Amino acid sequence: MNDKATIPPKGRRHLRAGRVFASIATAVAGLIAAAVALAAPASAASSICFNQTGGSQGGYYQMWTAGSGRACMDLASSGLSYSTSWSGVGDFVAGAGWRPGSKSRTINYRGSLNAYGGTALLTLYGWTTSPLIEYYVIENYVGSPPTAGYYMGTVTSDGGTYNIYKHQQVNQPSIVGTTTFWQYIAIRQSKRSGGSIPFSNFVNAWASKGMYLGSMNYQVMATEAWGGGSGSSSVSYS
Repeated sequence: MNDKATIPPKGRRHLRAGRVFASIATAVAGLIAAAVALAAPASAASSICFNQTGGSQGGYYQMWTAGSGRACMDLASSGLSYSTSWSGVGDFVAGAGWRPGSKSRTINYRGSLNAYGGTALLTLYGWTTSPLIEYYVIENYVGSPPTAGYYMGTVTSDGGTYNIYKHQQVNQPSIVGTTTFWQYIAIRQSKRSGGSIPFSNFVNAWASKGMYLGSMNYQVMATEAWGGGSGSSSVSYS
C-alpha cells in the first residue's frame, strides 16, 4: 500500500471494507445468479441482514457485513429508496442504484445519517474496469472520513467544495479478484443530507488531474460504517 504517514488507521479500515464488500459481491454472484434471474421485484419492502446482491431492469443493490455486531438493509419495492440500521458493527456497506453506472448521470438524493461511535459515510460509490478504479463521492459522514493516499486538490459541484484524494491499493480484493488498482475519493467539505451529484463534474475533475475512469460497472448511493459503532440511515434517490 502506498500510504502517507498522515493517513488515519480508520481510513485504511474503511477502504479495505469497500474492497472486501466488492470482492464478496463478486464471489457470491455465481451462487445467487439463478435466484436473482428468477426473482420478480418485491411487492413490499424487504429486509436484508446478510451478504446479498440483486436487481432487475438496470436497478441494482448490494448488502455486505462482516465482523462483530449486526446490520440490516430495508430495500423499498420501488428500488429507489432504502434504510439501514446497525449496532456494534465491525464493517458494513449497503447501497442501491444502477448496473451499469453512468459517467453523465446526475443523482438527486435525500438521506439521513445517524451514528454513534465508529465512522459512517453517505456516499456515491462504484467501480470501473479498464482501468480498474474504485471511486467515492462522499456527501456526509460521522467520525473520520477516509483521507488516504495523495491529496490532489479540490472540485466545486452543486454549491459545495470537495477535497480529492488518490490512493493505490496493492494486491487487494476487487471486483475482478485480488490485484492492484487506484481509488478516487472526493469528500465534500460542508456535509449535507440532500442535493444533486452531477457525476460528470467529478469525472472531469479527476481527468484534469490525470485520474481517468474506465468502463462503468455498478454505481450506488451507499451507506458504510465501521469501527464498532451503531446507527441508522435512510436514503432516497433518482
